[in-house]
Amino acid sequence: MALCPGWRAFALFPFNRCGVLGKAVRSTGLPLFPWGHCPWRGTGSFLDPEMKAFLEEHTEVTRSGSLTPEIQLRLLTPRCKFWWERADLWPHSDPYWAIYWPGGQALSRYLLDNPDIVRGRSVLDIGSGCGATAIAAKMSGALRILANDIDPIAGMAITLNCELNRLNPFPVLTKNILDLAQDKWDLVLLGDMFYDEDLADSLHQWLKNCCQAHRTRVLIGDPGRPQFSGHSIQHQLLKVAEYSLPEPTRQENNGLTTSTVWDFQP
Repeated sequence: MALCPGWRAFALFPFNRCGVLGKAVRSTGLPLFPWGHCPWRGTGSFLDPEMKAFLEEHTEVTRSGSLTPEIQLRLLTPRCKFWWERADLWPHSDPYWAIYWPGGQALSRYLLDNPDIVRGRSVLDIGSGCGATAIAAKMSGALRILANDIDPIAGMAITLNCELNRLNPFPVLTKNILDLAQDKWDLVLLGDMFYDEDLADSLHQWLKNCCQAHRTRVLIGDPGRPQFSGHSIQHQLLKVAEYSLPEPTRQENNGLTTSTVWDFQP
């Protein structure tokens, strides 16, 4: 079975169930925390050579079709083998890091356009995926960055994407940060993370605690998924920016047309 065009559309109901990511689709659309406990920290000094070669062979370097043409990323595209290959032939965990999700695009665009938000500050990027939002924070002058994604392959992809953009790779934490003691951050960023009701509830409480304990600012990027727009967190959000999505992103996300950045104000 070949991978259907627009396979990344599973981000919003109804889901497209064919291809590499189709095997991961459940009633909630994306895997729940915890996805696993495979800690991987790094600053770019080590990458498994075989995995590095695999990622370089099966992804394409691109800067087109997103809100941030300034950022190059290794992604799965129609020119990649596994865009079309049978899902069960993908040999690793589901490659959510190989997608530049619309919430992350909006956050990244907002940081690049408003560098004063991050300049000289400490930044935590939760659910970092391909690392684009953390990279945008670095480009905009963030003093300290931690990218968090519990897929260790995402950690390696983030390091490669930093190198693509001529940045010194920043640390990546591949543990469920919601299970860890909270650290002090000036700014917490999360895009496309409110895709499941239980996870949304856990994130909501964790973010409230973070704000109350450390006066942390929280920015959330989301294209209007029902799990987010219908959640009680909506009563504590201030819209700070809204972007029209490029046509390729619209096609890959079931026709979503915009993505919004929200300031969380509990």
